[in-house]
Amino acid sequence: MDIGSAVGREKGVREEQLRDLAAYPTSPHFSELERLALRLADAMAGAPAEVPLELYQALRAHLDEPQLVELASAIALENFRARFNRVFDIGSDGFSQGAFCAVPARPAAMTSG
Repeated sequence: MDIGSAVGREKGVREEQLRDLAAYPTSPHFSELERLALRLADAMAGAPAEVPLELYQALRAHLDEPQLVELASAIALENFRARFNRVFDIGSDGFSQGAFCAVPARPAAMTSG
């Protein structure tokens, strides 16, 4: 999330949004579309990845098909990066040095077998 937080700030993500990321469903700092996009990201990160029809329809009320394809592909790419980085326990590179950085919850430490 280090680079994501840094790039997000450059693209207009506000500090209070980074701080409230875990509470996005009820946070006043996110628009309806932002909440829907974050719900899509959560759904796509699950195993199995299941996107409810209701969520797809709610997103289509805001986005046309090419926009939804772009959103889903960006989420998929970030999910790939996050999962890859966890395999090798890749941490921060200091992109958010001195600023708040959203950090995902980590599962119990992996043990070597």
